[in-house]
Amino acid sequence: MLKKHTFPFIFLLFLVITPPILAEESLKIYKLSEIIEFDGSPFESAWEGTEMLPLIMHRPNFNGEPSEESEVMIAYDEDYLWVGARLFTKDPSSIQSNSKKRDEQSRNSDAFVIILDTFDDNENALAFGTMPSGLRVDYTVQNDANFVSGGGQIGVPGGGVMNISWNTFWDVKTSRDDKGWYVEMRIPFSSLRFQTMAGIVKMGLIINRTISAKNELDTYPAIDPKFGMMASIKPSQAAPIEFSGIRLKKPVYVAPYIKGGYGHDYNLNEDETSYLETEEPQLEPGLDVKYSPTSNLTMDITVNTDFAQVEADDQQVNLTRYSLFFPEKRLFFQERSSIFSYNLGGMADMFYSRRIGIEDGNPIRLYGGAKIIGRAGKWDIGFMDMQTAEFDTVPSNNFGVARLRRQVINQNSYIGGLVTSKVGVNGTYDLAYGIDGIIRLFGDDYLDFKLAQNQNSQVESDPLSLKPTLMRVNWERRSQKGFAYNLTYSYFGETFNPQMGFLIYHGVQGYDGVLKYGWLPGSDSKIFTRTVSLETKRMQRLSDGNPESMTVSTVFETFAKSGLGGRLSLKYNHEGVLEDFDLSDEVSVQAGNYTFYSMEAILFTPQSKPYFATIIMEGGQYYDGRKFGIALRPVMSISQSIQLTGSYMFNYIEFPERTLKLKSHVANIKLLYMYNTKLSASGLVQYNNLYNVLAWNFRIRYNPREGNDLYLVYNENRNAGQGDNDIDLPPFYNRAIVVKYTHTFKF
Repeated sequence: MLKKHTFPFIFLLFLVITPPILAEESLKIYKLSEIIEFDGSPFESAWEGTEMLPLIMHRPNFNGEPSEESEVMIAYDEDYLWVGARLFTKDPSSIQSNSKKRDEQSRNSDAFVIILDTFDDNENALAFGTMPSGLRVDYTVQNDANFVSGGGQIGVPGGGVMNISWNTFWDVKTSRDDKGWYVEMRIPFSSLRFQTMAGIVKMGLIINRTISAKNELDTYPAIDPKFGMMASIKPSQAAPIEFSGIRLKKPVYVAPYIKGGYGHDYNLNEDETSYLETEEPQLEPGLDVKYSPTSNLTMDITVNTDFAQVEADDQQVNLTRYSLFFPEKRLFFQERSSIFSYNLGGMADMFYSRRIGIEDGNPIRLYGGAKIIGRAGKWDIGFMDMQTAEFDTVPSNNFGVARLRRQVINQNSYIGGLVTSKVGVNGTYDLAYGIDGIIRLFGDDYLDFKLAQNQNSQVESDPLSLKPTLMRVNWERRSQKGFAYNLTYSYFGETFNPQMGFLIYHGVQGYDGVLKYGWLPGSDSKIFTRTVSLETKRMQRLSDGNPESMTVSTVFETFAKSGLGGRLSLKYNHEGVLEDFDLSDEVSVQAGNYTFYSMEAILFTPQSKPYFATIIMEGGQYYDGRKFGIALRPVMSISQSIQLTGSYMFNYIEFPERTLKLKSHVANIKLLYMYNTKLSASGLVQYNNLYNVLAWNFRIRYNPREGNDLYLVYNENRNAGQGDNDIDLPPFYNRAIVVKYTHTFKF
């Protein structure tokens, strides 16, 4: 372990020796002198005075001449940022458009996207996109689009790059003819958080054009693919732009909602001898208010917060001894959510918003709360406070989180702090606080450090000891080309367990590292990228010094310019299990030390095709037995209006010496029908044999304009197995139908 005073000394040394990075000269965006007719055809004379932004090929051949001509223009007036695009196509019959649904991430359609680093912080951005059908896609980019792997389970993706659940107020229209397709975007400045310095607004800009039939992506500016699969949306690679003379209007958005419905549930009684039936009609109002007191701050207020329209979580099977991670889908927690991130590796974080208003998968009433986020000078600011109702044995709790970060040294470096609190009306409390920083040392090398503590009213801990303490230091070279590395040391104290966070490990310390070498073969090769890496992770328990978990993996990864790709990893595993853990009601892994070997293979078919799939296979030894697993995720765009997606995961585990076997099947199928860009319907059916669950969800959404939504939602969960023969099973566990209407007023 590092000596007590070593790390602060190293950090201060880097503050002294790291040179500042000079900013590029900004492209000046000019104000329109004529009115634009918003019709999706950017050919009127008002566009002619704007500067054309030159696109360059990103893939399949970086720095090559795009196969199709593009004319992209950007300008502004008193109220809006305007973007026009003439996307010419030699063969208009090759234009692909396979979706109409809001926020549909269709990867087999032509697309046009603008990414704006509105605070010019080189880390976060807002993205606005469309396809020939005229649908709207908006999302946030965070952590400079550096992917955080979820790991640990077959078929469970990582995350941390894009937040597709974020929505805001803006419009887009498209048109097409025999020469191509065209775009006009109209984005209100009131929907963009930014700051003005001496009358100047500085942002970062990236343009993406996807030509699906050729698996081609063109960008402005040119962005080196060495930064990985998400390179084309990295805020740190954006072209600097600036505006002058923007006079921001400060509208207040007031969005009342009314929800009506009916719920029907069956729950076990206290003695677990029978099921009790409850029926409950619902009729509830609620309110959300959004206001920007300045151009760089946003305040949200919510009363009787409701999330009835949120899509159901995907079923998962837990074949590890650690908790499952489910992503946040509730809209209130989405906007600039990355400001509250205090990542501890993988999906672990000191702030996990699903701790608010959800207990063991059950929703808890949110009386309401408030949130303020934004940027002041070089400071990122975030405050949130929410109050929940009492639920079962859980008392009413107040949840608070405060975040401050400041840009230091250069445009890619920050230091800051985070505080979270959970206070119950019964006097219990949980407090977590920490400092963190990310320093761009040189080139593509970054140092990330964190030091935090946790105090809980029900756990005795000394703040001067290491028991309630978290320490993490990471050094990473962010490049997919040539030699790169990612080295981390972590320390999780025995009592460090913030109740508003999501943690995988407790009471351990250790390291994990990745050494890799990547190739970008160039225009003469059919291969886009190829990587070989050595990955290792070792965590040991603080209580006895013995290994908790250790893996060593050799990984080979390649992607062709056609979109076909694959990954193969060979793994050595060592697990020190202190207590038995269950895989199902009948099968468990016993305490002990285990050494075993396994492998995993992933195949990606080209996502530019109407039909594509991801296939994952793994197998080998598994503790004192063996395991085989396969996951299949097909996507079928049957037409521009109909999309069929599915997922199937199968795991077979056998422990021969204990004559135990486990077969798990998790399947879901989703049918999406899109009448137009405003009206869609979807049906989702899920099956999980280990939990004996058959669930379905049906949703109709009518979204005539942003802020006005009508939802009809039906949910049902049934027992899909035999269950306990001593108890008569109900016909279903729960069933609910909900109608919700939200109408936004602008003042």
